[in-house]
Amino acid sequence: TTNNNNTKAVPEAKAALKQMKLEIANELGISNYDTADKGNMTARQNGYVGGYMTKKLVEMAEQQMSGQQR
Repeated sequence: TTNNNNTKAVPEAKAALKQMKLEIANELGISNYDTADKGNMTARQNGYVGGYMTKKLVEMAEQQMSGQQR
């Protein structure tokens, strides 16, 4: 068997994650991110989107975890 790190832990979240990615790219001033040729974008631009997305997901998880501990 092969190890595919791109497998979604929760496949049902795929659409929400895609929407989040597009919203974050837009916030960062990258328009039409869904149709943009990522190969023509700098690594920094692509990294900003992924990094900011990760930051937001961690914040969401922390908020959820803190709410459950009460």
